Amino acid sequence: MPTRIPRPKGRLLAIGGHEQRKTPDQENSSYDESADFILQRFVAELSGTRTIVVIPTASEEPEEAAQDYVKLFSELGIEHVAVLNIQSREQANGPEALDVINRADGVMLTGGDQLRLTALLGGTKLLSRLTERYYQEPILIAGTSAGAAAMSTPMVYQGRNNAGFVKDEIHITTGLQLLRDVAIDTHFVARGRIVRMAQIIATNPGCIGLGLEEDTAVLVSKGSELEVLGNGIVVLLDGHNCTGNTIYEIKPGEVFSIRDLRLHLLSKGQCFTLPGFNEPE
Repeated sequence: MPTRIPRPKGRLLAIGGHEQRKTPDQENSSYDESADFILQRFVAELSGTRTIVVIPTASEEPEEAAQDYVKLFSELGIEHVAVLNIQSREQANGPEALDVINRADGVMLTGGDQLRLTALLGGTKLLSRLTERYYQEPILIAGTSAGAAAMSTPMVYQGRNNAGFVKDEIHITTGLQLLRDVAIDTHFVARGRIVRMAQIIATNPGCIGLGLEEDTAVLVSKGSELEVLGNGIVVLLDGHNCTGNTIYEIKPGEVFSIRDLRLHLLSKGQCFTLPGFNEPE
């Protein structure tokens, strides 16, 4: 009998980076009324007291990154915005951090370096509580750029934008594992990252590759139901039925091959169901 995988009650918003931050009421803004404003949707989806917690841990300039979002969310009508600037594992295991997470209806993980997020949050009480709330409560967890990349199970943390042609040219570790059996990469089209995603899928075809272009996002409900938001495209690479995979045969530094990858290009309003859940709704 297959292991029963519970469906989370919370939702994820993974953003490909460089999301629009101009609001309609800003003077001299370049706001495009025809554009899909991802962060406005984030605010609209909040429940409860609509308290947002910004976690700028991934950023090299966390205070500046946090204040950008505090200002933006305030302009979007959110009265309760807190900043949880975790810079050590001791902080991530402390009661103050847990108290802040317990009061959050929405969480925003900023961009920066996804390895900082996993190194500082992995295995901590903060991540354990955030994951628990994600599965048991209607919390909304958003991440942009590094914050989105860290949500996945396998996580790319190093490699040139055009890397991936040869074996071991990219580095992969375990992400925060909020999105099961999915590898997320961001700035996907702008930085030409499809080949490095193909190598990730070659190493484990049981994962789906989710490439997010800039100012584009997916809203994930029930752990597997994806809705595309924003103004670019989402690239999905499915290797479940791949053939001719040489990644396990070749030596490091040699060029890999993989055949019969399935490719989807999805734009705003498109939906996709990830495989993997077997628990009835």
